[in-house]
Amino acid sequence: MTQDRGLTHVDETGAARMVDVSGKDVGTRRAVASGKVLVSAEVVSALRGDGVPKGDALGVARIAGIMGAKRTPDLIPLCHPIAITGAKVDLEVADDAVLITASVKTTDRTGVEMEALTAVAVAGLAVIDMVKALDPAAVLSDVRVERKEGGKTGLWERS
Repeated sequence: MTQDRGLTHVDETGAARMVDVSGKDVGTRRAVASGKVLVSAEVVSALRGDGVPKGDALGVARIAGIMGAKRTPDLIPLCHPIAITGAKVDLEVADDAVLITASVKTTDRTGVEMEALTAVAVAGLAVIDMVKALDPAAVLSDVRVERKEGGKTGLWERS
């Protein structure tokens, strides 16, 4: 019954399963995700100026995001461990937020949307950890896939 609705991560009895991707073609796949950490004016000023007390918040968040992408199958049940061939995390300080964009690439049998989303989420959590002394109310928001390419479905972009 669940298979009829197109749920791929459950078997005919409704039990969770990892999808068998062995029949899929190996190919180049890429995903881009974004999100933001809403922060106070004090944090924006510190990030644009002398920095935050804990150190290089943006540098730490960048590395944390890349590490998050690499550890996605350890964090998200049923995600396949795949060979990540590239991961980039960009952070930009806006007037009220730190904007985060992650791009992840593979040459494997399944996509990297979850890896890109995890990179953004982990980078955002690292920003919050780095700025919490200045802004305990910082909020991670709007984590979403912006683009995916490759595989059977080809190109998809958020409109």
